[in-house]
Amino acid sequence: MKKSKKEKLEKAGWKIGTASDFLELSDEEVAFIEMKLALAKYLKDRRRRKKLTQDQLAHSIQSSQSRVAKMEAGDPSVSIDLIVRSLLFLGTSPKQLAKVIGSLSVKPV
Repeated sequence: MKKSKKEKLEKAGWKIGTASDFLELSDEEVAFIEMKLALAKYLKDRRRRKKLTQDQLAHSIQSSQSRVAKMEAGDPSVSIDLIVRSLLFLGTSPKQLAKVIGSLSVKPV
């Protein structure tokens, strides 16, 4: 946001902040969400590189296509362990998982 626009909004009484400020998320919660979203994005990229459809991946991991879609979207109803298990099924090494998680720009807690 441009500095002039921000100043104008603040002068009008608006408070400028982040989504985590608005939702009152702790640093740990922000880190968890960012990690889950990074893994979800990596899952989608990895599945596409393997030229698999969501339905094919779902069948392979004994799940449903809609569940794979939720995993790739970072849906809160999907656990990180399911995303990690799916990535491992797709041949992702623990080192690659660490690289995905390590690439986050999250402040240490």
